[in-house]
Amino acid sequence: MATILLVDDSKTTRKILKNLLEDAGHTIIGEASNGYEGIQKYKELKPDLTTMDIIMPTLDGIESLKGIMKLNPKAKVVMVAAEEQPSYFVDAVKCGATEFIVKPFNPETLNIIIDKVL
Repeated sequence: MATILLVDDSKTTRKILKNLLEDAGHTIIGEASNGYEGIQKYKELKPDLTTMDIIMPTLDGIESLKGIMKLNPKAKVVMVAAEEQPSYFVDAVKCGATEFIVKPFNPETLNIIIDKVL
């Protein structure tokens, strides 16, 4: 299975994703609470896949996505967004996002998306 980096300012969201992804057999190799930390952890850990919240302090998900894509243009980054944030989807795709996960998480949908990206 895959090694995954979780980037989200919500500790609760990271915990939910971690539990769901580990239950599916993946390994969470790191967590970050903002986009800047996410870029640093990506550089250090080189995960197979990164989940990235869009709205975060310090550096938002779109800017962090851009930073990761500069490090690795083939990076697999799945953006995490609330249902009321569809305007961010277009920007994220333009910047290299591979796919989207919408909160609240449906475990079956989450696994389908992760498997599709991998």
